Amino acid sequence: MDFKNLVAHCKEYGFIFQSSEIYDGLSAVYDYGPYGVELKNNIKSYWWKSMVQMHENIVGIDAAIFMHPKTWKASGHVDAFNDPLVDNKDSKKRYRADQLIEGYAEKIELKIRKDVEKAAERYGDAFDEAQFRATNARIIERQNQIDAILARLGAAMKAGDMDDLKAQIETYEIACPESGSKNWTEVRQFNLMFNTQLGNIAGEEGKLYLRPETAQGIFVNFLNVQKSTRQKIPFGIAQIGKAFRNEIVARQFIFRMREFEQMEMQFFVRPGTEMEWYNYWKDARLKWHKALGTVDNKLRYHDHDNLAHYANAAVDIEFDFPFGFRELEGIHSRTDYDLTQHQALSGKKLQYFDPEQNENYVPYVVETSIGCDRMFLAVLSNALVEEAVPDAEGQESTRVVMKLPPALAPVKVAVLPLLKNKEALTQAAEKIYNDLKRHFNCQYDEKDAIGRRYRRQDAIGTPYCVTVDFDTLEDNTVTIRDRDTLEQKRIKIDDIRSFVQDKVSIENLL
Repeated sequence: MDFKNLVAHCKEYGFIFQSSEIYDGLSAVYDYGPYGVELKNNIKSYWWKSMVQMHENIVGIDAAIFMHPKTWKASGHVDAFNDPLVDNKDSKKRYRADQLIEGYAEKIELKIRKDVEKAAERYGDAFDEAQFRATNARIIERQNQIDAILARLGAAMKAGDMDDLKAQIETYEIACPESGSKNWTEVRQFNLMFNTQLGNIAGEEGKLYLRPETAQGIFVNFLNVQKSTRQKIPFGIAQIGKAFRNEIVARQFIFRMREFEQMEMQFFVRPGTEMEWYNYWKDARLKWHKALGTVDNKLRYHDHDNLAHYANAAVDIEFDFPFGFRELEGIHSRTDYDLTQHQALSGKKLQYFDPEQNENYVPYVVETSIGCDRMFLAVLSNALVEEAVPDAEGQESTRVVMKLPPALAPVKVAVLPLLKNKEALTQAAEKIYNDLKRHFNCQYDEKDAIGRRYRRQDAIGTPYCVTVDFDTLEDNTVTIRDRDTLEQKRIKIDDIRSFVQDKVSIENLL
């Protein structure tokens, strides 16, 4: 399903709403609706259970959003957490220079995709996309062009070369998306942190920041956690929490927002073993994504060409969103940078005594960091499809269905009386619903024809529908319908709970 329809589906079926919509909305801020919050909570639960519950040497915390301002000085965010911005003089609109250049490269990638799609139609089942991309002269030329653009962009970003970013915009003749004008200002840096004041204290002394990442709350609590849980290295600290970035150009729905949620784990290791653990977590995190049923060609690794100043290795797990491959999760070997910086500025030792080595040292850190909102969008992109299915008369019709992994589905089972004006049926259905709701997030629905109710449940991703009919009153059996296969079978009322539990348990993912 295309991206525009996905966004519309999210609003229509209560997954995501524009924040403050009655006031014309707040740009790049979104609210999770009734089904969205359930799906998001299930994603977080899957991450937390697999990361904390399944590892005896990983524990969780929930650090405060506000931290001492020196935290962000030590981490480098005060001095270096910047985006390169450029204004169009005619439209008066402000853009991130790097995103304008990336957008130029994306247009070339779109041409490649169109060529691939045309070739796929022409050659049918015999089409080999990898071979076509590797041998078609026009695609090779365009891919080389993309690689050169992104390499130059990466070098300019790493060097902080604002002049070259401006030169690239001019060389590629990039126009303002709104006005079509190419009349640009110089490119300059802009810090992304939101700030506020502590109480009624004005000036630098009272300045507080909304955290731009959750990792620092883990680093400053390193010794508190290690001592209170008696963990030995290697061990990890996990956290799920909100972060805030003053993104000037937030794009692609919930992919890039000003207020977002991160799921991060910092794994503390002995110096010299970090690459071993980096490779371990790189492999483990990809398996976590694939356990959801994501096909191989939707996920890929992308090694960082230009490493951050604190890293000695970094890779992204990218997902093929409707707008192309983008970062979903990052795995970074952060060395001892963070703990050393906090140790130096705070004057407090952040070291671990290793009884096996009989020495104190500042541990190295391997980080896994995934955006919860991006994961939500990836899950939706993977699940939402429009397909042809037979209707009640055996004729072909179209349905929109959210084929979510059952463990993540917002509603696990819907209970539907065949007719709403037959009291015996509604009473039996309500009793089944009241029994099941103690174990699952369920829904009771008696409005409209049964076929239309099935379609509503398909659209929100409910894996099972239980229909109570006249046979139920005779033999205590119901029809249970599978969302994906459309198979319907009779089972006893007493067996519904165990049947559904086996299918929707998060254990199936772990």
